[in-house]
Amino acid sequence: MKFAFLIFKVFPYGGVQRDMLRIAHDCVNAGHEVTIYTGEWRGGMPDARINVEILPSRGWLNHQRHQSLISAMQQALVKAPVDLVVGFNRMAGLDIYYAADPCYVQRAHEERSWLYRHLPFIRGRYRFFAAAEKAVMDAQGSCQILLLTEHEKQSFQQWYGTPDARFHLLPPSIPLQKFANKRREACRVYARQQFNLPADANIVLTVGSAFVRKGVDRVIDAIAALPKALQDNTWLIAIGEYESNSNIKAYCEKRGVAHRCIHVGGRSDVADLMVGADIFAHPARSELAGIVLIEAMTAGLPVLVTDVCGYAPRVAEANAGVVLPSPFSQLEMNSALAMMLQSPRQVEWQEHGKQYTVHIKNTSSVSAEADYIINYAHQKLAQVHQEATPRG
Repeated sequence: MKFAFLIFKVFPYGGVQRDMLRIAHDCVNAGHEVTIYTGEWRGGMPDARINVEILPSRGWLNHQRHQSLISAMQQALVKAPVDLVVGFNRMAGLDIYYAADPCYVQRAHEERSWLYRHLPFIRGRYRFFAAAEKAVMDAQGSCQILLLTEHEKQSFQQWYGTPDARFHLLPPSIPLQKFANKRREACRVYARQQFNLPADANIVLTVGSAFVRKGVDRVIDAIAALPKALQDNTWLIAIGEYESNSNIKAYCEKRGVAHRCIHVGGRSDVADLMVGADIFAHPARSELAGIVLIEAMTAGLPVLVTDVCGYAPRVAEANAGVVLPSPFSQLEMNSALAMMLQSPRQVEWQEHGKQYTVHIKNTSSVSAEADYIINYAHQKLAQVHQEATPRG
């Protein structure tokens, strides 16, 4: 069978992009064909068995470029039909949607003012993304939704009334192989040598491509608030290419900790840095799931996370770190980071995280998403065949 995967951009450090590539490889390994349609690709290309089509997009504004790209994708599918279309961004025409983002309309109403939805120069953006979400979630639609957490299902159903039957909850993907041969002591040495840090330096790690939404600013504030003796031996390593309007350097300078914060952009050695760091901080303002939390636990890296993240309950269940309650308090964040950096429970959190992810790996399919995609494609083709077969 032939599958088309649609995704706006591919970044080597993005959680959704990594999931997309993993699922594509699982489908190919099962004997199927996969073509990825995207508007931008950064990093190395995937397995040669996976076809990648980079399509053009035009427009002055972000939503205009997205609309242009979607049109190009739809035209490409007319020229090269497939058996199933899987989307990693919301758009019309999908058979399956991998729900890696929170409900857009809910956020637009709860986190934005009335002006965001009605001002003429913003209204076009809101209408475009709301319509794209409705095309996927509408109660009368047929798109199947691969869901990462149960919580977000309630949000979608509140706004669209999407039937239960179209949601399919997935187990988190556990990247055991990614960390299989990583030795903690060797990775600790490697991480500190990479950034010319003292051998006994404390490293707080963040991974993500959204400076504010992922709460990197909150981590910087917490480092600025550390007791001086602890701060003098603590560094933030921030991985990710942030939004164009984010200025992490200026933010760090304003708080007097520019010499303690190292922004390294995208990296290919994230696994080594996770194993070699001391704390993984992810105090996000919103996060549908947060596969990086699962990766950190798999690496044996204690996690400091806000309870708004979809996988935060997994951290609590595993006893692999600290989950900050809502509403968020910067003072609580400051206290938690200082405590975790000095806590004798670090080894306990490390071991609990690793044991928890191994358990999930041993009790769930290693290719759950691909399994569902393939099975649904078979069902769809069987239905098409049945409808095309003359009766009587």
